[in-house]
Amino acid sequence: MATVHLRIGDLVWGKLGRYPPWPGKIVSPPKDLKKPRGKKCFFVKFFGTEDHAWIKVEQLKPYHPHKEEMIKINKGKRFQQAVDAVEEFLKKAKGKEQASNSEDKKLITSDAKGRKNPAKAVKLLMDEDEDEDDLNTHKVCLQKDKDLTDTDPEPSSVRLIGGAVPGFKWENNPVKDDPHFHHFLLSQSEKPGSSMEPISKRLKIIEEDTGSTSIQAADSTAINGSIIPTDKRIGFLGLGLMGSGIVSNLLKMGHVVMVWNRTAEKCDLFIQEGARLGRTPAEVVSMCDITFSCVSDPRAARDLVLGPSGVLQGIRPGKCYVEMSTIDPETITELSQVITSRGGRFLEAPVSGSQQLSNDGMLVILAAGDRTVYEDCSSCFQAMGKTSFFLGEAGNAAKMMLILNMVQGSFMATIAEGLTLAQATGQSQQTFLDILCQGQMASTFLDQKCQNILQGNFKPDYYLKHIQKDLRLAIAMGDSVNHPTPMAAAANEVYKRAKALDQSDNDMSAVYRAYIH
Repeated sequence: MATVHLRIGDLVWGKLGRYPPWPGKIVSPPKDLKKPRGKKCFFVKFFGTEDHAWIKVEQLKPYHPHKEEMIKINKGKRFQQAVDAVEEFLKKAKGKEQASNSEDKKLITSDAKGRKNPAKAVKLLMDEDEDEDDLNTHKVCLQKDKDLTDTDPEPSSVRLIGGAVPGFKWENNPVKDDPHFHHFLLSQSEKPGSSMEPISKRLKIIEEDTGSTSIQAADSTAINGSIIPTDKRIGFLGLGLMGSGIVSNLLKMGHVVMVWNRTAEKCDLFIQEGARLGRTPAEVVSMCDITFSCVSDPRAARDLVLGPSGVLQGIRPGKCYVEMSTIDPETITELSQVITSRGGRFLEAPVSGSQQLSNDGMLVILAAGDRTVYEDCSSCFQAMGKTSFFLGEAGNAAKMMLILNMVQGSFMATIAEGLTLAQATGQSQQTFLDILCQGQMASTFLDQKCQNILQGNFKPDYYLKHIQKDLRLAIAMGDSVNHPTPMAAAANEVYKRAKALDQSDNDMSAVYRAYIH
C-alpha cells in the first residue's frame, strides 16, 4: 500500500479508541507538549467537538479521498455537524485564498536588502483575523511543503513562526503518566494575551424553587469537549451498557481512571485506552479519590458495597462514593448510611439515557446527597452528560429516576400496542409512525424505537429486563405512599410477558413481541 505523507494543515479522518473516525485537521501542538513516547502520531484538532488529541499515524486517513466512505458508515447529528464544519472551513479557506492571491503584491514586503520576506506576509495575513490553525497552514507553505511525517524527532519542527499568536493562549492540563489524550481550550479575545478561565467557573448554576440545582454549560465549549479534568483519581465499578460509555468519555476527557468489572475481560478495552485495572472493588476505592458504580439492580448494588472485598472495606475518611445505578430509595439510604459511618462521602447520581447517549456523552445526571461531592464531580459529569441536576438529600434522585423510567416504560409499551393494533386493523405501521413523527409526540426516542421495531432490530440500547425492574420499583414506591399507579402496573404486566418470551436481554422495544405472540 502506498505511503501517505501527512503534514501540518492537512484535513484527515482520525480514529481514537472506541470512537468512529472523525474529521479533523493536523495542527501544531503547544510548544511545551511532548509527543507520546513510542508512538508515531500527529496532533489533531477535531471538527465539531474542539477536542485535541495525539492520533497514531495508522489511525489517520486523508479527508477528501475517504469522505464518501466515512459518510456512508457514520451517522448521527453530531457527526453531520462535524462534516458541515469541515465544509464551512473549506469554504472560508477558499475565500481567503482568493483574497490572498489578489493581494499578493501588497502583502509581500522587502527587507533592508530588498529581498522578499514571506514571514512578514504571514504576519499581515494574521492581522486580518486569521486563527492559529490558519497560521499553521501558512507556515507549511513557507517551509516549501516539507513533509512533516513522523520521522521528525520532536514537534519543535512545527512550532509557530514568531512565537505565540496575539489573542490566543493554549492551556495544558496533562494527566499523570503521559496519557494519550490532552485537552485545550483555544480562546480568542479582543485583548492580547488573554488567558483561559476554568470551564467549571463558566457554568450556569440554576437554583430551583424545589431546592434542586441544575449545572449546565454556559456555552457550547463545555459540551463540545473543552473540559478541564479534575486532578482527583477516579474509580469506576461496572462496565455494562451505560458504564462502558461513561468510562470511555471520562478517559477521552483526560481523567485518570481505574476500572473493575465482575467479568474481568470487559476491562481489557479500557486498559488499552489508558485506564488502570483494579483487582477488587475495595482496591479501587482505596486507590481512588472518587469511585463511581453502575450496576443492574438493588441486590447488585448492595453486594458491591457490603460483599467480600467490597467497597466498604476500602472506604476511609474523605473517600467519595457515587452510586449511579437506578435502584430504590431505601437501598440508597442504606448505602449512604454505611458509607458515611466509615467517614466516607456519599452521592447518588443515576443517569437518564441509553447506551447511545452514554457513548455520545449526552446523559442527564440526577444527583442527591453530599453537595460537595457533587461539586467535586463537576468535570466527570460534564464528560459523561449534557446536564446534571442536584436534587437535595440522598434518595431524591432515586425517586425522580424511577418516575422518569416509569413514564418512559409505559410510553414504550403503549407505542408497541399502537403499532400492533395498526397492523391488526389493516393499517400501515410505517404510515402510523410517519404520522406520529409529524405530530406533537415526535421525538428521537419515538422514531428510533419504532424504526427498530419495524426492522426487527432489538439490539439492546436499554435492556428490557431493566425497564421492567424500574417499573416494578416505581409501583412499589407508589404503594409505599398509597399512590395509585394503574398505568405503570398494566405496562409492567406486558413487560413481564415479554420476559417470559425470552426478551429480557433485548432492547426495551422488544416489548412489541409481547403483543404478537
